[in-house]
Amino acid sequence: MKIRPVILCGGAGTRLWPKKKKHQAKQFINFGNWTLLGKTLERVKASIFDAPIISTNAKYLRQVKQHLKKHKIRKYKIVLEPAKRNTAPAILSTALIKDIPNEQPLMFLAADHLIEKVGLFNKAIKKNQKKLTQNNIFIFGIKPTMPSSEFGYFLTKNTKVTRFIEKPKEAKAKQIISKKGYWNSGMFYLRKDSIINNFKKYQPNIYRNCNKAITKAKYKSNVYYLNKQAFTKATAKSFDYAILEKTKDINAIKLDIPWSDLGSWKEICKMYGRNKRQYFKKKNVFHRPWGSYVNLFNGKEFLIKELYVKPKGILSLQKHHHRAEHWVVTHGKPKITLNKKYFTMKPDETIFIPLGAIHRIENPYKKPVKIIEAQVGSILKETDIVRYQDVYGRVK
Repeated sequence: MKIRPVILCGGAGTRLWPKKKKHQAKQFINFGNWTLLGKTLERVKASIFDAPIISTNAKYLRQVKQHLKKHKIRKYKIVLEPAKRNTAPAILSTALIKDIPNEQPLMFLAADHLIEKVGLFNKAIKKNQKKLTQNNIFIFGIKPTMPSSEFGYFLTKNTKVTRFIEKPKEAKAKQIISKKGYWNSGMFYLRKDSIINNFKKYQPNIYRNCNKAITKAKYKSNVYYLNKQAFTKATAKSFDYAILEKTKDINAIKLDIPWSDLGSWKEICKMYGRNKRQYFKKKNVFHRPWGSYVNLFNGKEFLIKELYVKPKGILSLQKHHHRAEHWVVTHGKPKITLNKKYFTMKPDETIFIPLGAIHRIENPYKKPVKIIEAQVGSILKETDIVRYQDVYGRVK
């Protein structure tokens, strides 16, 4: 039996656009002729998978259908949530579709994850298929590349998951990694009957109401419109809290592959840093007295640059009216001014420059400084620079 991929595509992506009413959901952002949902749809074309099921809401239906058409996926089902109820009801509702047999293996994927080395990922899915039972759950762990407070973790004994840790502080994350902890990727793998059995046992309210929502759903043109009255009565809980923290039968599939949920501008900057060769164009390089910069990608309300600050190079002390900036240092040790603070940064460190903050980058050392910068705002032009001091005489 082939594995049925279920793509969870309801996230709003608010972390990237704070204080913004109209923002792009992360899975649909164009990062350079590709989107995270598009990459996910391409992954599920592998021969181990059956036709995908996409869980989303009415707001995103048109974009989901556009993606399916663009990626030439003709066989699919869409399950539309009438209200936000977190991941537990979303996961259960898709599994309760009538044309899924009880022993069907289901692979739950987030629409907004970037997974590289897909071959290794699919191999791990196929390898563990025979281990699925009517009660157990497999989750995917990613070997951490650094102590990060942006991800959840889990600890294991052999392959059994013994403990979950929700987004710890960096010092705690270091301890978890020293105990061979893995990032919790939020991807789940289990059979339909296991989902039903776990929800019946641990979340009877969610099971009862989601079952009603799918039984009373309207079905038209491959889309299930879940019954609103029943679905809104289901308790809003994440799958982690609703099931994973209750059941004891959880196994880990550990992967050492490049993975990110691109949930922060730091992660987005790093992704462009890793792949800058494919974005680099000579015509987008601009020289300045302090060094140079290259525009790697100009997106909708964001611009990704790489700054090169030569030894002894100093940018002007400046601010911006229309944009905030996120910096990730990739090379060298820049000295940073941020309002009244003055400090040195090291490679892999990140900083946020709020809208209107007075700031400067200096390189007092013999080695060059390189920084990947994400500018986020309504106007992303060089004209949006107010200079206070400049060693090259550019203050008017």
